[in-house]
Amino acid sequence: MACCGDTPTLEIVAAVSVLREHLPELKIRVVNVVDLMRLQPQSEHPHGLSDRNYDSLFTRDKPIIVGFHGYPWLVHRLTYSRPNRNIHVRGYVEEGTITTPFDIRVQNKLDRFHLVQDVVDRLPQLGTKGAYLKQMVKDKLVEHKQYIDKHGQDLPEIRNWNWVDANRKE
Repeated sequence: MACCGDTPTLEIVAAVSVLREHLPELKIRVVNVVDLMRLQPQSEHPHGLSDRNYDSLFTRDKPIIVGFHGYPWLVHRLTYSRPNRNIHVRGYVEEGTITTPFDIRVQNKLDRFHLVQDVVDRLPQLGTKGAYLKQMVKDKLVEHKQYIDKHGQDLPEIRNWNWVDANRKE
């Protein structure tokens, strides 16, 4: 999983937290992309990564899910010549209105629940455990919608979420 931007980074790490809780056997790498030009090959941009360095971060054969604070097509254009084309980008799709911060992410499908669904969709080997998790996050999206309609703010578990508490072992 990769992220670029403050909001996508928050949602990617929150999605990873959900995945680690429910699918602890799943190996997940998070790459925080600070300089978008690093996604391009060295031959295309001075900041670009060599194929070897790019592949060491993103692999040649694993699905890559990217949360991006911009239009998804840009990441696709920057990575078009990379060997691993199994890349799915969530970003700005011009959805949203006057609503809660998290709901804007939901409407753009850049929230933790849609990102978890993306992982499950790309890993059919997860079987019934994956199907259960996918249904669970769909239910959370319904709960989210009902809560903001009633209270006008995000669920407390969304508003108060942080990496430390989410990953604390009891």
